[in-house]
Amino acid sequence: MSSDAVKKRKPKVIRNETGTPETKRGRAEGDQLSAVSSHVKFRKVRLRQVQVTYPAGPHLIGQRKLFTAKTQAVRVYNEEVELEARDPQQDYMLYKDTCAALAKLMAEIQELKAGGAKVGSVEIEERRTQCSVHFITLKKLNRLAHMRLKKGRDQTHEAKQRVDVLHLQLQNLLYEVMHLQKEIGKCLEFRSQHEEIELVSEEEFFQEAPAEISRPHVTRDDQHQLTLARLDWELEQRKRLAEQYKMSLARKEKIQKAIEQKREYLSSLQPGLQNIMQASLPVQEYLAIPFEHMQKQAEVSRHLPPPLYVLLVQAGAYGQACDKNLSVSISGDVDEAKALSRPPEDSQDDESDSDAEEEQQNTKRRRATVGVQLDDKRKEMLRRHPLSLCVDLKCKDGSILHLFFYYLMNLNILTVKTKVSTTTDLSGAVSAGELLNSESLLNCLYTSDHGKETPNPANRYQFDKVGITTFADYVSDLGHPYVWMQKLGGLQFSSDSALTGSALSASHMERTMKLLRGRLQARLALHKQFSSLEHSIIPVSSECQHLFPAKVVSGLMRWTMMSYQEFTELGFVQHVLKAGLVRETDLFFMAVVERGTARLLAAVVMNPRYPEVAPLFSLSLHWKGERSGRTDDNLQAMESEVNVFRSELQGPRPGLQLLTNQIQRLCVCLDVYLETESQVCDGSEGPKEFPREKMCLRTAR
Repeated sequence: MSSDAVKKRKPKVIRNETGTPETKRGRAEGDQLSAVSSHVKFRKVRLRQVQVTYPAGPHLIGQRKLFTAKTQAVRVYNEEVELEARDPQQDYMLYKDTCAALAKLMAEIQELKAGGAKVGSVEIEERRTQCSVHFITLKKLNRLAHMRLKKGRDQTHEAKQRVDVLHLQLQNLLYEVMHLQKEIGKCLEFRSQHEEIELVSEEEFFQEAPAEISRPHVTRDDQHQLTLARLDWELEQRKRLAEQYKMSLARKEKIQKAIEQKREYLSSLQPGLQNIMQASLPVQEYLAIPFEHMQKQAEVSRHLPPPLYVLLVQAGAYGQACDKNLSVSISGDVDEAKALSRPPEDSQDDESDSDAEEEQQNTKRRRATVGVQLDDKRKEMLRRHPLSLCVDLKCKDGSILHLFFYYLMNLNILTVKTKVSTTTDLSGAVSAGELLNSESLLNCLYTSDHGKETPNPANRYQFDKVGITTFADYVSDLGHPYVWMQKLGGLQFSSDSALTGSALSASHMERTMKLLRGRLQARLALHKQFSSLEHSIIPVSSECQHLFPAKVVSGLMRWTMMSYQEFTELGFVQHVLKAGLVRETDLFFMAVVERGTARLLAAVVMNPRYPEVAPLFSLSLHWKGERSGRTDDNLQAMESEVNVFRSELQGPRPGLQLLTNQIQRLCVCLDVYLETESQVCDGSEGPKEFPREKMCLRTAR
C-alpha cells in the first residue's frame, strides 16, 4: 500500500480532555508521531485492522492502541491511568538509555557529515527520525515526572487538609472541655449569701429558739432544714433588734435636743465671761497670774507634735518649780498646724478635684527633671512642723539666751537655734566673735555632742533615698540636732536608758538648764575678758590677787584669735596634736608676752566646755634663739605651772577667772625664768637687761 492509502486509513485516537496539562500537550506530540510514521518503510496491513509498526529501537511510551474498522470499539487513552501502572525506577533507566542512544545517533550523524554524506541522504534522515523519536520519549518522561510531582503535592495537600480538620475538631473539643471545667468551677465556688451571715452556734440555737422554729425532730438529722431554721431564727432576732434600734434613735434625739438647749445656754454665757476676763486683766498683771495667756497657749499646745509638747510641759513645770527666770512660748502658724492634725475630709477632696486635674495637666506639659524631683523630695523630708517653741533663759545681769526648738516631722528629731540678747554692746572685742556665735555656742554642752549629725539611726536610710550625704550641710538652715535636746523632748534613739517620754525629759531637764545658763555666763565673762586682753590688760579680780606677786614686769602685748588650720601649722604644738588633745570644735588663740628682748608665744586651746575644761597652753620662747617645751625643761615646767594647777588658779566658783589667772601666772613664770636663767648658766648676777625683781632662794631644783 502506498503512503497516501496509509494516510487515508489513518486511525482515529480519542483522548480524554479532562486530563492534566501534560496530557493536553500529548495531542501535538501525537500529530508529530503520525508525521513520523508516514516515513516508515516497513508497514504491515491486515484486513479490517491497521497497526502502526515503528522502527527498530526503543518503543514509544504510551504507544496508542488503535480500534478495528469492523467493530468500531473505542479505547480511550489516559496517561494518568498509565502513570499508576509504571515504575519510576524503570522510567529513570529508560531515561538514561534514551539519552545514551540519542548521544550515539548524534555522533553517527556527525561522522556521516564528516565523511561527506549529504544532508538529505537516507542514512542521515533515518537517524534524524530516530532522534526525533528519542526526543519524544524524553518529553514523555518529562511529562510523567511532572505528573508524579503534581500527584505527590496533591496527596500531601489532602493529607494536610485531613490533619487540619482533625486539629480543628481537637481545638473545638478542648474549648468545650475548658468551658465545661469553668462551669464546674463556678458551680463548686458558688457561695450563697447566707454563708456571709454570722449565725449563732447550733448549741445556742437549740437552747434559745422556740420549738416551732427549731423543730429538733427534723433539723437534727437534716442539715438543709437546720440551716433554714437558723436563718428563720436570725430573721426573728434582727426584727427584734430593729425595733430596739428605733427606740434607741428616738431616745438619742431627745438627748440631743437637751444637749442643744444646754449648749445654747452656755453660749449665751460666753460674752459675759469674756467681759469678766477683760475686766480682770489688770488684776492678772498685778498678781503675775496670766490666766488668759495660759489659756491661749493651752489651746495652741494641742496642735504641737508630741516631742515639742513634752518639752513645753517639762520646761514649764521646771520654770514654775525651780527657775522663775525661765519662760516658754509657742510660735508659728496655728492654722497650718491645725490642717496637719485634721484628718482629710471627702468634701475637701471633692472641691479640690478640679485643681488636681489642672495641676496634672500642667505636669504633663512640663515634666520635672530628676534633679528637681530629688530637690522636692529633700525639701519634703526636711520639712519642719509649723509650730515651734521658744525657751528664754534670763541671767542676773539682764542677758537672755533664746532657744528656738523645731521638730522635723519626717526625720522625727528636734533641732535648736540660739540667739543671745544683752543689755550692753558686745561689738568691741574682735577675738570674741566666735564666743556668742549661734552655730557654735552650744557645741559640746555634753561631751562629744557636736550637733552636726542626726542622732536617729533611721535617718541614714532615709537620706540614701533622696541623695543626702550628710546632715551637716543643712544645719545652718534647720538648726543643730543635739542629743540632749532629743532627750528633753522625750526621744530616745539608743538603749542606754529605759526611760522615754516625759520621764526621760524630766530626768535631764534640770542639769541641761544649768549647763545652758552656765555656758551663757562663761561666754559673756570671756567676752569681757577678751576686750581687756586685746588692750594688753590682764584683768585679775581682787579675790585672786593673792595668787601673784605685787610686781609683774612681763606683760601681755597681743591677744588674737586663730583658726584650726593656722594652729596646726605651728611647730611647737605638734605634740599636742599627736596626743589628740585638740579638736576642730575648740577655740584657738595666740598670746604674746614680752619683757625686753624676750618674746614668749603662747598657743591657747580653749574647749567649748570652759571653765569645766581648762585651757591648754603651748609655749615657744624667742630669746637667744628659739625654744619650746619640747626642747627646754624650764619652758616645760612653765607649761606645767599654767596647765596643771587648775584648782589653784580657777578662783571663786564657777571659775570664770581661770583664763586670765593662767595668763597672769604665765607672766610671773616668764619673769622668774628670765631673772634666773643667766645666773644658772654662768653664775653671775644676771644680765643688766633683766634685773632681779623677785627674791629666789634657789635658782634651780
